Amino acid sequence: MVEPVLPPWPERSPGPRPVDDRRCLQGILYVLHCNITWQQLPLGLGFGSGQACWRRLGRWHEAGVFDTLHRLLLAELNAAGELDWSRVCVDAPRAGEKGGEATGPSPVDRRKTGSKHHLICDGNGTPFRVITTAANVNDVTRTLALVDGIPPVAGRPGRPRKRPESLLGDKGYDSNPNRRELRKRGILPVISRKGSPDIHGLGKLRYVVEQTFALLHQFKRLSIRWERRLDLHDALASLACGLICWRRLKNRRP
Repeated sequence: MVEPVLPPWPERSPGPRPVDDRRCLQGILYVLHCNITWQQLPLGLGFGSGQACWRRLGRWHEAGVFDTLHRLLLAELNAAGELDWSRVCVDAPRAGEKGGEATGPSPVDRRKTGSKHHLICDGNGTPFRVITTAANVNDVTRTLALVDGIPPVAGRPGRPRKRPESLLGDKGYDSNPNRRELRKRGILPVISRKGSPDIHGLGKLRYVVEQTFALLHQFKRLSIRWERRLDLHDALASLACGLICWRRLKNRRP
């Protein structure tokens, strides 16, 4: 599934022969899973140098490889009836960070900077989109960006689908302007209001987003953000979303 969406390598590119794409992908996956620095990638594994894998990650991200792969996997899940469009869930726990773009004072400890992931997933916990921001960015400010960031998902007859029927959020997403915008998009907002009791039964429906975060942060390179370049961190997050989709698709197959 990866090979057809990779950009072709220039035939007359200067320098030595590039490392095989499959080996570079294996090196990127090794770093994503093990959370070692790129310089620590063992040459004995045959994945090429960490610098080569790092460069290939940036090149593939610029070409949109990981976003395209994620959409293809979502389309296969949609064709198999594995996506629940009746609702989407949003949340944004803080992720640790070591510096770089999209960082800010931690709401917990102002002496430290940090980042956090904003996630939107379907009713089954399949990730649609991840946005990385500074730790001090309010969750409510990214609600519409998450909804509009859902990629068009094919796999069924008719036009690709982008809009769920409802959006579930905790009190951190309480905003009347956002409720109006969601209704304009044909999405029913199911969001608890501040100062009022939680909507009965909402937690039982929203738990899937916590499970998805647990899966996402099993990739140790994402649980603590070490990439100073935001584009490379987003590339790894998109690749992780694709891997979660692939596992669900593979587990479904006989």
